[in-house]
Amino acid sequence: MLNQELLDILVCPVGKSELRLEGDALVCTSCGAKYRIEDDIPIMLIEEAELPEGVNSPDELKCGE
Repeated sequence: MLNQELLDILVCPVGKSELRLEGDALVCTSCGAKYRIEDDIPIMLIEEAELPEGVNSPDELKCGE
C-alpha cells in the first residue's frame, strides 16, 4: 500500500495534474493516463503508462488544460 504522504505529492508527469488511486494504478484526473504500481512503487514513466481509449501516443495527451 502506498503511503498517503507519497500519494499527496505525486502528480502526472505530463501536465502535473492530480492523480487518484484506482486499484493497483494511479490515474491522472485530467488526461486519464494510468500508471501501474509494482511492489508498492508507482511507475511514473509516461512511456510505461496505459493511455486512455482513443489516445495512440503520449504526445496526444491533453493534460492540465
